[in-house]
Amino acid sequence: MSEVVSAKEKRFNKLITIVSVIVPVVVALLFGVKLPNVERLGFLPPIYATVNGITALALCMAVLAILRNNKKLHQLLINICIALSLAFLVMYIAYHMTSESTVYGGTGTMKYVYYFVLISHIILSIVIIPLVLKTYSFGYLGKYERHRKWAQFTFPLWLYVAVTGVIVYLMISPYYPIA
Repeated sequence: MSEVVSAKEKRFNKLITIVSVIVPVVVALLFGVKLPNVERLGFLPPIYATVNGITALALCMAVLAILRNNKKLHQLLINICIALSLAFLVMYIAYHMTSESTVYGGTGTMKYVYYFVLISHIILSIVIIPLVLKTYSFGYLGKYERHRKWAQFTFPLWLYVAVTGVIVYLMISPYYPIA
């Protein structure tokens, strides 16, 4: 049995490595692509900010579920969080492929706060990919002790990324083009 889990874990690790490298590279490449003759998808930022907020709430609910020993609800909520994160990513890419980047217009201390939040959000959104996938794989493989240990780091970072996604939107939204 442990050989089967070991083989599965090796496959997961390869997949996690591939996804963890490909996703940020593809996002970075697509960020620079602007689709010609396509209407600007300016309605997406408040939607994907809301998705980030819902992800944060679902993550907290998932922790409460597992603290109450409700493994099925915990798993469902984590699956929802992963689906929401994927939905965010698709909308984020679609928006940036149809719209120019918005420059933050604030000044003084708020400008530094904005860029600190933005940069930490971006860096941790890359770091969180393998952490989420690895933590998820331990739960999937029934390695619950390792799952719990990894989740102690993964949860707060994932929550930070979700919450700062909302904060970045709220801070930049006054500067979006009107039409």
